Amino acid sequence: MFASCHCVRRGGRTMKMIHFRSSSIKSLSQEMKCTIRLLDDSEISCHIQRETKGQFLIDHICNYYSLLEKDYFGIRYVDPEKQRHWLEPSKSISKQMKSHPPYTMCFRVKFYPHEPLKIKEELTRYLLYLQIKRDIFHGRLLCSFSDAAYLGACIVQAELGDYDPDEHPENYISEFEIFPKQSQKLERKIVEIHRNEL
Repeated sequence: MFASCHCVRRGGRTMKMIHFRSSSIKSLSQEMKCTIRLLDDSEISCHIQRETKGQFLIDHICNYYSLLEKDYFGIRYVDPEKQRHWLEPSKSISKQMKSHPPYTMCFRVKFYPHEPLKIKEELTRYLLYLQIKRDIFHGRLLCSFSDAAYLGACIVQAELGDYDPDEHPENYISEFEIFPKQSQKLERKIVEIHRNEL
């Protein structure tokens, strides 16, 4: 069924297009477009058959990333009632989706590891980091002021590296939208930790 794939640029993003070889006009009419939003907000678009199972999309995204530690991740979709669901690998995609194609889904972290130090791959750590950033920004990861300041400083460290007074002006933290409600008090604490502790 699979024939070829290629990447195209759309709106400044790279999108990977997957094409399937269909044996008949009937099978062509059963192809459905599916767009998957990745953790960095880029998108992959593909065409799937009506009987294609969820595992195909999961495997495809993992192959796209060359992701080995797959168990932490899944594909999520939102139904017409705005309820979120995880795509079940063993069921056909069309039977799980309650909306009409084209389908839009998201590649997300399904659960965080209990022992992060046991993660072997740098890529896995990076994808977990992107998910944590999203959860913090959207207010899904609640924490105390001190924890928020430390997490914010770690994000700044990951994005900018070590503090450098020649490169980082006084208000450099204001350029980062880390929290949904980001006070100046919190920004000052983030700067303090980034400068002195990381």
